[in-house]
Amino acid sequence: MAAVTPAMIKELRERTSAGMSDCKNALTEAEGDIEKAVEIILKKGIVKGAARAGKIAAEGEAAAHVSADRKKGVIVEVNCQTDFVARGDEFKGFVKNVVAVATNLAKGKDIGAEKYPGSDKTVEETRVELAGKTGENIVVRRWDVLEAQGDGVVQAYNHNGRVAVLVSVEAPAGKKDDADFKPFIENVAMQIAAMSPLVVDKSQVSAEQIAKQKEIYQAQMKEELDAATARLAELEAATDLKPEELAAEKKAAQAKKGPPEAMWPKVIEGKITKWYSEVTLLGQDNVWDPGAGSIDKVRGELGKKLGGDVKIHAFARFALGEGIEKKSEDLAAEVAKTIGA
Repeated sequence: MAAVTPAMIKELRERTSAGMSDCKNALTEAEGDIEKAVEIILKKGIVKGAARAGKIAAEGEAAAHVSADRKKGVIVEVNCQTDFVARGDEFKGFVKNVVAVATNLAKGKDIGAEKYPGSDKTVEETRVELAGKTGENIVVRRWDVLEAQGDGVVQAYNHNGRVAVLVSVEAPAGKKDDADFKPFIENVAMQIAAMSPLVVDKSQVSAEQIAKQKEIYQAQMKEELDAATARLAELEAATDLKPEELAAEKKAAQAKKGPPEAMWPKVIEGKITKWYSEVTLLGQDNVWDPGAGSIDKVRGELGKKLGGDVKIHAFARFALGEGIEKKSEDLAAEVAKTIGA
């Protein structure tokens, strides 16, 4: 059996990122064979990675990438548990390679089953190994593909790894490389990142979503009416206010009752119209040129300039950790648990 030397331990640590004692034990078990020790460490990493699979992973990176011909874009979100790991070269390299795999993959395929670049392992096997090496739960949470339509392109925008966007925009024939078209699609991508629209236009809002929003507005109006009515009842019984104070309070409470219930449907329709301007990309006011109007208006003006219709077909927006319920840490309890351990 070959003696385990500090140089061997150092090499194994550099190759696996495992702890010193883990490296020493693996080398001892492998009888000094570095390659065998690497395999042992990775197998132990798989066990560690699996054990951490239940831990909340809400940090990481959201990334979007577009092919050289701008005809296809991919967007991914890969999560880990801490910002420290997210900023590390190994994690960033993993995200970059996941993007590369997704670029050549048909939508709906299992990305975890695909071959990992430069390796004979799959993306999933590499993910589990990385979880073992970093000591954190690593998750390829989601990915999507967007393709250009007609004489259009896909534009990507990445904001510090926290928000990633893809948008598919079609230009009039022969105009996708026009000097006015490029800044428009770049600005639209940034608009999506900043303003978080839900859909391109109101035709994509479902009847169920509209009905739910109407219910919300009606409930809000009823709550305001009930609160104002209760306040008016209190004021009727009040004896500690001067006449002028009482009159002012009643006037304020009456105003808070809002419109008569018979007018609610019309008021709610007005609220829905305003809601459309918030949740639809075309309905939003553009953020890059205040005063120029909505995205739809800017799009229309650009179309006139280019001599045809500019169409925004679809977009995808991933915000890092959105929808993941992060654990609220109780520091006192954690310290007490550590002391008692």
